[in-house]
Amino acid sequence: MQDSDTTKYVIQATISTDGLIERPDVVGAIFGQTEGLLGSDLDLRDLQKTGRIGRIDVAIGSKGGKSSGTITIPSSLDRVETAILAASLETIDRVGPCTAHILLEKMIDVRAAKRRHIIDRAKYVLTEMFNQTVPESQEIADEVKKSVRIEEITTYGKDNLPAGPHVTDSDTIILVEGRADVLTLLRYGIKNAVAVGGTSIPDSIIPLCKEKTVTAFTDGDRGGELIIKELLQMADIDFVARAPDGKGVEELVQKEIVTALRQKEPVEQAVISYAQEAEPKRKIHDRGTKIRKKAVSKPPKVETQDNGSEFATHVKELSATMGARLLDSDTNVIKEVPVRDLADSLKDCTDNIESVVFDGVITQRILDIAAEKGVKNLVGAEMGRITKHPTSVSVMAVSST
Repeated sequence: MQDSDTTKYVIQATISTDGLIERPDVVGAIFGQTEGLLGSDLDLRDLQKTGRIGRIDVAIGSKGGKSSGTITIPSSLDRVETAILAASLETIDRVGPCTAHILLEKMIDVRAAKRRHIIDRAKYVLTEMFNQTVPESQEIADEVKKSVRIEEITTYGKDNLPAGPHVTDSDTIILVEGRADVLTLLRYGIKNAVAVGGTSIPDSIIPLCKEKTVTAFTDGDRGGELIIKELLQMADIDFVARAPDGKGVEELVQKEIVTALRQKEPVEQAVISYAQEAEPKRKIHDRGTKIRKKAVSKPPKVETQDNGSEFATHVKELSATMGARLLDSDTNVIKEVPVRDLADSLKDCTDNIESVVFDGVITQRILDIAAEKGVKNLVGAEMGRITKHPTSVSVMAVSST
């Protein structure tokens, strides 16, 4: 063949005759008996002149007055043309003076063989020749991201608390325990976290929490629990989120962080969860801006009833479930939801709600929403700090015992 690099396939066949023959006899028979058989496009002589098939290789031997051997023909034709050419060999029935029988044995795809060699060689190169100290592309990317995160981290307040770059500008912030937690959140694009530095809450955190919607996000251990309890007493937080039990925030992957923040509980519920004796400091909203209520009048006296009330059955069934029920005028259940979703469910409900019974703290926010929805009875497990009592709503803290 003029250029062996162009070989795509190799035709291999066997030949046997009833008499003695030599190589030139076989080659001559192949050219002579296929001439004109396949048309001018597949004429062997023309194909060989143009380099589309290579040299016909014949290995022949004789024994006992008979001859046998192999025929090999390299081809740069396409798959179909090569198959036609290979099949034509089996039409040759005489070689010289002898009766002959040619049988096609196999077709070799040269490129497939090359691909197998490449794969085997690449495995060796990858495992033996590469220096193991060369970092993978992911390691390089992680290093770059790490350096960017370190550059992004800043400090907040007079205490120089580790913080993300958006803490000052964002309407919402996330309180975490330490610098490593801030870096972990930065790794996943969360840039509004600030570290409190442990159980001694820094002074600069207190005024910051008054201005923002705050989520406390702590480790899933005893230390994280203590920080939550102190924040509930000292700071104006809105939600509480925890890492899975036994894990620190800095150990979490992105999916775990997103899940934990989505499962955050409102501070009203956290009061019960963490057994706080006092209601945490709360915030009110005036046209979307968070401000502190300056003057507080003496809270009005609210009603307290026991299990003898008409809601006793619901109170007992909801005890320790963190659940809430929206009731109609006959105290039938319209809808049952988790306490954390109570405010949104009240706002969205289109039915006429007569009463709301829930296993949680009655807060000013829940009371105001109930009044807006025309609720007549609001029954909770514990009374929170109520500064304004709409006369249209009867408020009751009912014991389940």
